[in-house]
Amino acid sequence: MDQWAVVCEGTSARVRYDSSFINRQRSWAYSDIVQPLQYAHSCYGQQDMLLNILEEGQELNKWEGYVNWRNKPAMRDQHGGMLAASFVLAFLANASNLVLYLSKFMHYSPSSSANIVTNFMGTAFLLAVLGGFLSDAFFTTYRLYLTSAAIEFMGLLILTVQAHTPSLKPPICASASTEIQCEKVNRRKAAMLFTGLYLVALGVGGIKGSLPPHGAEQFDDTTPQGRKQRSSFFNYYVFSLSCGALIAVTFVVWIEDNKGWQWGFGVATAAILASIPVFLLGSPIYRTKIPAGSPITTMFKVLIAAVCNNCKSKNPSNAVMGMKTSTSSYTTETGEEGNATKVKVPSQTLTEDLEFLNKAVTEKTVSPMLQCTVKQVEEVKVVLKIIPVFMCTIMLNCCLAQLSTFSIQQAATMNTKIGSLKVPPASLPVFPVIFVMLIAPTYNHVVVPFARKVTKTEMGITHLRRIGTGLILSIIAMAVAAVVEMKRKKVAIESGLLNSAEPLPITFLWIALQYLFLGSADLFTLAGMMDFFFTEAPKSMRSLATSLSWVSLSMGYYFSSVLISTVNNITSIFRHTPWLSGSNLNHYHLERFYWLMCILSSLNFLHYLFWANRYKYRTESTAD
Repeated sequence: MDQWAVVCEGTSARVRYDSSFINRQRSWAYSDIVQPLQYAHSCYGQQDMLLNILEEGQELNKWEGYVNWRNKPAMRDQHGGMLAASFVLAFLANASNLVLYLSKFMHYSPSSSANIVTNFMGTAFLLAVLGGFLSDAFFTTYRLYLTSAAIEFMGLLILTVQAHTPSLKPPICASASTEIQCEKVNRRKAAMLFTGLYLVALGVGGIKGSLPPHGAEQFDDTTPQGRKQRSSFFNYYVFSLSCGALIAVTFVVWIEDNKGWQWGFGVATAAILASIPVFLLGSPIYRTKIPAGSPITTMFKVLIAAVCNNCKSKNPSNAVMGMKTSTSSYTTETGEEGNATKVKVPSQTLTEDLEFLNKAVTEKTVSPMLQCTVKQVEEVKVVLKIIPVFMCTIMLNCCLAQLSTFSIQQAATMNTKIGSLKVPPASLPVFPVIFVMLIAPTYNHVVVPFARKVTKTEMGITHLRRIGTGLILSIIAMAVAAVVEMKRKKVAIESGLLNSAEPLPITFLWIALQYLFLGSADLFTLAGMMDFFFTEAPKSMRSLATSLSWVSLSMGYYFSSVLISTVNNITSIFRHTPWLSGSNLNHYHLERFYWLMCILSSLNFLHYLFWANRYKYRTESTAD
């Protein structure tokens, strides 16, 4: 109020409006502007002057580039914020028990079941790219989520019907011997199974591509408080996934094992249906980014223009505009970390990074359609620079794929009792889930504030260091998994149960060790990747960039399938039987496979260090 001065001098009036101050305080509530104006208006009646000021205040109160759910301009005092983001903290469907459903009820072999699950999960996460692309280019994240949830609902409904109807499943196989083969699901029934699975995958992909960026867009990234809240949102998004996973691996798994898979699928179907009205409750306060057209088109235009202009670089008439370069808008990972979060306005000149692309900006192009701006070139550079970091996270997610496949099958061969309580093998992920639920709030409210005080930076712990921590934990997890598998097989041999389907006299809690390390790796890496990709990417392609976190998971699952097939093909040349083949897990050489993954993960970490040490952070910019 002290920034407004209303001076009454008889019948005249003078209103002083400090526009520079209000520009610096863009986060003011609209009422903070209206109240003094109403006072001045009632005192003096200077309507024209006050209306002009009021109109300017209204413009300042708008979120530029955002609309509400009714496609009207979003207002700063009405839309966005932590409350709006809290409505999108959703549950994650858990597939840990799916591998047992495929092997025990659809009669696929353990390796085939593992491949089906990894392919299904890989496809679901890969389709997140489609969701992110559609969110940025054509649809809002709000509408895309609702459409994707409906598609996932239809897929789960098909799976529920099949699980409920005996004629749609193969005959029950009650053999206790692992040497007798059961009848697999036939083509017609398999078609229904995979139709349901991949409708779910399509829905999950759309949700993954729209929901995280929808929540992150609720925060004002031009203020330190908004950026801190956005970082907290990604942490609590992972926390919410863990809450959903806890229900899935306990209550839902118990229902599947004791009441039937039709009830398990039914609970998942009801859950996704119930999530739609919960999401809709936040509609009045959501702000949604206006689609800005295809970001992929811009990327291809810049790349094609750069190639064409480099080919004609000998021609003096094609001199590059803006050859003066600048790196003042960027800070390095290895340098002073405090600079990584300072707000600067980048110069409108080409940077020295990826100079090959600079020639996309020319005075004379091959075609007017290939005319590029400096901003477009710099945005493409940012995307190209985050790709190596993305590639380095694929191996970690290949390790995570084992949690839904071989780890579950290992636990199924062991003693799953804790005292008198018999724990379903698919509930084993409860250990990392609980650990993540405990460590996520601790990390957000203890570790990060402490790191901010020590480093005196806004971030506290940089995104790349957080991702690197996850990669180290995945290496440890694979080494632990190999040692535990060696112990499990030793017990099977000593107890004479190598060819038996009876539980081995060793507790399944040994498997929990690898779950704890991989669960911790997932916490550090997933939230770090989403925050990193969203923060670094240009605003026009943030949904697409955030979906790279899920694409990394997808590629990890696919790479797991390829790795298993490759290992089997190579080892079958030197042995009569491959490492990972057959219906009896006790005959697998799973420990060798885990040691191989440990070595590959170590090499991948060295590869990651190479790119992380050279990465230059893209600073926040009010001009972006």
